[in-house]
Amino acid sequence: MLSTQHDPIAAIATAPGRGAVGIVRVSGRGLAPFVRALLGRDLRAREATYLPIPDEHGQPIDHGLAIWFPGPHSYTGEDVLELQGHGGPVVLQLLLARCLAVALSGANQGQPLLPALRPARPGEFTERAFLNDKLDLAQAEAVADLIDASTEAAARSASRSLAGAFSERVHSLRDALIHLRMLVEATLDFPEEDVDFLQKADATGQLQRLQTALAAVRSQARQGALLRDGLKVVIAGQPNAGKSSLLNALAGAELAIVTPIPGTTRDVVQQTIQIEGVPLHVIDTAGLRDSPEVDEVERIGIERAWGQIAQADAVVFLHDLTRYDAARYQADDAAIAAALPAGVPVVEAWNKLDQCPGDTHTTLAAVAGPEGILLSAKRGDGIDLLRQRLLALAGWQQGSEGLFMARERHLQALSRVDAHLATASDLLAAQAEHLDLLAEELRLAQGALGEITGEFSADDLLGEIFSRFCIGK
Repeated sequence: MLSTQHDPIAAIATAPGRGAVGIVRVSGRGLAPFVRALLGRDLRAREATYLPIPDEHGQPIDHGLAIWFPGPHSYTGEDVLELQGHGGPVVLQLLLARCLAVALSGANQGQPLLPALRPARPGEFTERAFLNDKLDLAQAEAVADLIDASTEAAARSASRSLAGAFSERVHSLRDALIHLRMLVEATLDFPEEDVDFLQKADATGQLQRLQTALAAVRSQARQGALLRDGLKVVIAGQPNAGKSSLLNALAGAELAIVTPIPGTTRDVVQQTIQIEGVPLHVIDTAGLRDSPEVDEVERIGIERAWGQIAQADAVVFLHDLTRYDAARYQADDAAIAAALPAGVPVVEAWNKLDQCPGDTHTTLAAVAGPEGILLSAKRGDGIDLLRQRLLALAGWQQGSEGLFMARERHLQALSRVDAHLATASDLLAAQAEHLDLLAEELRLAQGALGEITGEFSADDLLGEIFSRFCIGK
């Protein structure tokens, strides 16, 4: 990946399709002669210039804006040229092709202006920004998170991460950790001194404060990861329990077909909704049953339902209040409950409250149990309570303002930091006997923190991260 990092690159930076405006972006070192050959003139730095963009015969491909960003004062840290024209796919392809052709035009005594100009890989512009110290790795990831944000809260959190909120917290932890390492190393390097650096500097107190600060960052990171990834919620239950009606009620739209015929839903139906800014990927599944009436298509739907349940972050096990006293129904519900994966949280919900006018609330509450939710997908009773229960299950905390975006790899890195600091705390209690091990645990903790911002990153990790970006970003 790093062997081609200095090649000049070009790409269409706007999404595929037709639009009012489209952008072609070029980045590299020493682009000034290329810009002059392409546009027939020099451009003033960071000033939009309206002009024709000519083809090889001097005829305009398009009329638009050209903006010149000389490095290092650009997004990538290199020279950057942006051509903003009309957003038709043919026009943009012609502009990109013209840029590549001009680079190989043979100007300057028969030598190409930019012999290595090539189409950019996905995420390569942001990768250049990271490699040229315009962004750290957490900020670079926030660029993609901002583009992919599915809720307003996720977008705001990604924007805060892009502005450096997450990185600042990580750097604060790192600085405190470096200071603690300095004290330990000083004790190791000067054992003959009559000064106990660790005791005098309250190393134990510093480590405890560092662990407290880390716990706060981990808590916010978990919230940020939830905003980014959301929660996969599968609605499961017997046929005709009202699973499709519940999906429609949660989504506020008629997404799934609802009929009294058992087996109406034969495939998974998914909709992403948001509750307090948290994306929930709600999946309606085929009714779970073992009956001679099940045909081949419904059997496949049931198999897919169990597959979705196995991958769920939470399951809403939906029961039918109108059949709760039927022995066969209770037996089938018990069989489903026994087959649910042990590690998946389950919310017990009892539907069709609107069809039980003769039952007292006390009786129905006894059926549902203390943790069960009585609801009516048709009328909307209990839907808000179910939403709040799902948020609580996800670990969402009310009033989570100022969050930054985080990813699973960030959570794993912070978890490793916590483990190293916990070991360091145990070693610090023994002081002189294990100072070398204490110093190593603190070093490992700092290395795990550095992975978040990219201070210590393997090339394959960078390749994996940036390959998930869109082309032109």
